[in-house]
Amino acid sequence: MALDISIVVPLYNEDESLPELMAWIDKVCVANSYAYEVIMIDDGSSDNSWEVVNDLAKNYTTVKGIKFQRNYGKSPALNEGFKAAQGNVVITMDADLQDSPDEIPELYNMIMSGEYDLVSGWKKVRYDNAVTKNIPSKLYNGVNRWISGIKLHDMNCGLKAYRKKVIKSIEVYGEMHRFIPVIAKQAGFGRIGEKVVQHRARKYGVSKFGWERFINGFLDLLSIQFITRFGKKPMHFFGLYGTLMFIIGFAITMYLIISKFFFEGSMINKPAFYIALTVMILGTQFFLTGFIAELISRSAADRNNYLIEERIGL
Repeated sequence: MALDISIVVPLYNEDESLPELMAWIDKVCVANSYAYEVIMIDDGSSDNSWEVVNDLAKNYTTVKGIKFQRNYGKSPALNEGFKAAQGNVVITMDADLQDSPDEIPELYNMIMSGEYDLVSGWKKVRYDNAVTKNIPSKLYNGVNRWISGIKLHDMNCGLKAYRKKVIKSIEVYGEMHRFIPVIAKQAGFGRIGEKVVQHRARKYGVSKFGWERFINGFLDLLSIQFITRFGKKPMHFFGLYGTLMFIIGFAITMYLIISKFFFEGSMINKPAFYIALTVMILGTQFFLTGFIAELISRSAADRNNYLIEERIGL
């Protein structure tokens, strides 16, 4: 039987919240007569999360699980969940109960309407600390909108819905889960929508993310933009700028040589000589970097291989 929904839940040390979350998801899906599955990916938890997932799988036939041998991060967890998902609509949510399963029906309907490839949640009202999370998050999302051109208020929201084809067409690695809308758009899925969703105060445990995620996130966004444009053709970037720099440096050098013969004077006493020499060296290095990157890109190994200790129902 075809599944209506796959709910992908990455988790790390969330043993207290999982039973309540699963009961809530089941209540919503049963009430709406959805054929569904819940794929829980344990990202190397050090608490009893995997034991809880095993217990839930015994009580709910819809629960499936993947356990990483160690902690890899949220992006690898989502990537493995996407590989396993079979539902026509795939919904991701965090395991800490800050995302409400009550949002599932509307997210599902928005995707099934055919209007959207991807719908991202927008936690318009948040219960996080204003100084350490809310204000930095607004700045962070503002920069994302400016660089990516995708007009989402909360790109990093864990509550999202996708057409199945989207998650089967993209790769999520490193810490790129923050920019799945950007990755999806670059893959040709430009119908991206937004839905205001409920943000609930954390009930159990503590946040697993700190200040560094904003800096890392900005760097990751730049990486996505570069890789999307030049990942398969790095020579087009490095070779272009390397060649331009070399030509500029060479032109300055030739000017200095001609000046020496016609106007006398020493070349090496002029700052322009050292500038030209530096530019030529940098240009050569850029060109060689592009050449080496081209070789690497043509022989890169799969970067999404993870040690999986155990699977449930998969």
